[in-house]
Amino acid sequence: MNEHQEEIILNQTLEKQVEKSRNKKFTIFNFVLILGIFVGLLGYMFVVDGINNILLVLKSVNYFWVFLGLICMFLSWISEALCLHIPITKIYPNQKFRNSFRIMMIGQLFNNITPFCSGGQPMQAYYMYKDGKRISDCFSIFSMKFVISQIALVTFTLIVTIFQWNYFKSLMDNFLILAIVGFLVNIIAIVFIFIVGINQKLAIHILTPILKFLAKLHLLKDVEKRIEKLTNSFKNFNYQFNEMRKEKRVILQMFLAATIQSLFYYAITYMVYRAFGNSGVSLFTIIPAQAFLLMLMTFIPTPGSGGGAEGGFLLIFNSIFREGTINISILFWRMYTFYLPIIIGALFLIPLKKRKKFF
Repeated sequence: MNEHQEEIILNQTLEKQVEKSRNKKFTIFNFVLILGIFVGLLGYMFVVDGINNILLVLKSVNYFWVFLGLICMFLSWISEALCLHIPITKIYPNQKFRNSFRIMMIGQLFNNITPFCSGGQPMQAYYMYKDGKRISDCFSIFSMKFVISQIALVTFTLIVTIFQWNYFKSLMDNFLILAIVGFLVNIIAIVFIFIVGINQKLAIHILTPILKFLAKLHLLKDVEKRIEKLTNSFKNFNYQFNEMRKEKRVILQMFLAATIQSLFYYAITYMVYRAFGNSGVSLFTIIPAQAFLLMLMTFIPTPGSGGGAEGGFLLIFNSIFREGTINISILFWRMYTFYLPIIIGALFLIPLKKRKKFF
């Protein structure tokens, strides 16, 4: 298969993924679901806490920490955009940072309105393609970003967890085994990604018996066809991975940007914690628990992990928040990490000339 044929196949794959992400009925359903989760959270908060208590809590909010939460969210976006901008400029030196930021925010929007964050990368690749980038380059850039971001996320979290182990153990209590399993799953996933990048045949050899076992349980159909598709995908990733390995300086820069992004994202929970008059727990003791919550959220099949994210936050952090503040804290946290990226990301879908009228 020559480069032109691979480009055509990648283009067809992207078009299918974009069509699925932009399906109107699918999008409307997801927005209705998101709105339903928001209304449900408000209803739950009013029933459990009562309107009078909510008003008292809102009056006592320290808006300095609320503002710092917004700053952390913005700096998290800047860091993620930088992690994307670095490999793009390696291939396209004339790329402007504002364009990379726009692509990142479009990814934020579609990650949050599709289950398992499945819509972000296809839509990012689509808009990069509209900007004149080659499809194969887009896939290569996103593969590089995904691998490095996952490594940075797990490495940063593990280091903090080791130093804060005693408090993390007491905070997680009933979830400790589940937390350890979650971290191990992420490490295994990263190891497997490296196997695919180094030896694609070995990766297929590892996956084949697993796929056949799933077929026996009637959880999978057309195993041979699935293996063939995986072989082609792994071949493309293997090429991209080996190209990426040559760019050690780029990898280091992206790793630092991804680590900083994780720090600012995790810090949002701490800012919410302090905004409602809580103290006694440091940022670096909250980070491992927040990382575990993020891992749990990846397995929840709703847009933005709606429902599960709120429930997980309640179970994990309830013991460290003052009585009567946890539910409204969840609402603030979701406004930062879920609803705000959707609102801001949607603005970046507006053509530039029309967008200027909003500002």
